[in-house]
Amino acid sequence: MGRVTERRKVIRIRDGAVSTRPDTLVAEEPLEIRLNGKPLAITMRTPGDDFALAAGFLVSEGVLGDHRDLQNIVYCAGATVDGSNTYNVVDVKTAPGVAIPDITLERNVYTTSSCGLCGKASLDAVRTTARWPIADTPPVRVEPALLASLPDRLRAAQRVFDRTGGLHAAALFAEDGELLDVREDVGRHNAVDKLVGRALQNGDLPLSRAILLVSGRASFELAQKAVMAGIPVLAAVSAPSSLAVDLAAETGLTLVGFLRGSSMNVYAGEDRIALRATAAQG
Repeated sequence: MGRVTERRKVIRIRDGAVSTRPDTLVAEEPLEIRLNGKPLAITMRTPGDDFALAAGFLVSEGVLGDHRDLQNIVYCAGATVDGSNTYNVVDVKTAPGVAIPDITLERNVYTTSSCGLCGKASLDAVRTTARWPIADTPPVRVEPALLASLPDRLRAAQRVFDRTGGLHAAALFAEDGELLDVREDVGRHNAVDKLVGRALQNGDLPLSRAILLVSGRASFELAQKAVMAGIPVLAAVSAPSSLAVDLAAETGLTLVGFLRGSSMNVYAGEDRIALRATAAQG
């Protein structure tokens, strides 16, 4: 099975001095996800938590919503010509009666580590109806100071990032700030899928009292994954996209961007942020 990190020789230049040394890199390998034996998608990911990644991906696709929807996930033997197991192909078997989408629809099933939805045939195809409308969930109130403390706590939990500097991370926090889970991956969407997949396997969906924090930007895709998992608050250390803001406004998702130090921008769902001062009019 592929490792999380690999070693490569690098020529290092520092203040004019040249040396050769080994460097630790984050591993990136393809993962093919099959659904009931049929190829569904290929994503570039950091090996590890592959079953959770596949399960989380299928939550965002609207296939799975409960741990009882999932019968099992296995690595596929015989994935190569010589019959060996590469541990880069997983097959997700759903429970009897689970509705399966038409996987023959025109779509490019290859997704890169930077864009998990580029393979969709159209933007409308990803506006999947959520099982747990966020606007209908019990109210969650989050203090800005609590949000401000989360990036440092996420960074402290990134064990592989410390060795490679090349991984995205996503974390789930309780509304009181308790760290529930953290996952790392070369793709930010994979890190979120691993979180959501583990929650599905543990019977914890919907995540209606959780805060999702991502280490990079907040794309439409990440907002959609939050909505599909029933997560009411998505915070990012970088900028959101316009489509992410639109989706947040449409679904009732609280979307926070540029979460750095004590500063942040609230783009949608401000009713969940415990604001005390009157917002200045711009």
